[in-house]
Amino acid sequence: MKRVALGVLCLALSQAAFAQDSGKTLVNILVKHWQASKDFSIAVANAMPDDGYDFHATAAEMSFGEQMNHIAIADANYCSAAIGADAPLAKSEDNQKTAAIQNLNMAYDYCIAGIEKMTDTDLLKPLTRNHRTTTAYELYWGAFTHAAHHRGQAEVYLRLKGVTPPSYKF
Repeated sequence: MKRVALGVLCLALSQAAFAQDSGKTLVNILVKHWQASKDFSIAVANAMPDDGYDFHATAAEMSFGEQMNHIAIADANYCSAAIGADAPLAKSEDNQKTAAIQNLNMAYDYCIAGIEKMTDTDLLKPLTRNHRTTTAYELYWGAFTHAAHHRGQAEVYLRLKGVTPPSYKF
């Protein structure tokens, strides 16, 4: 009987601990995936040799360095809208490796810090942006998807330069 009572008590305590954190369940999931996206984006950026940052897959495409900066600037813009603050990055004219990686780190850190300051309720609260109602969650999801799209393009650039892209880690 004591074992059953102890088991019930442990279950109740673990449920109470989860209930206390439930205001951040979605936040914690987003932070985990944004950190994975940051790590993977930085790995893709580091995989390209310095002299490949000016490489264009076709004349109409952005260079590899422009792709990396585009990810950083778009992430910062999406996240600033979700946070309700000014974006920390503007268009970068320096598309070389060091600057692009610095911009990626800055943008991802900014976005992750913004998510960490929110609760699940904050993420799902309606907000108006450009005469359109959305949520911070949708803006973060849009940025995440946009980054994945351009990072995928960048992986093709790596292959065209004979570089094997890093493996994705979930």
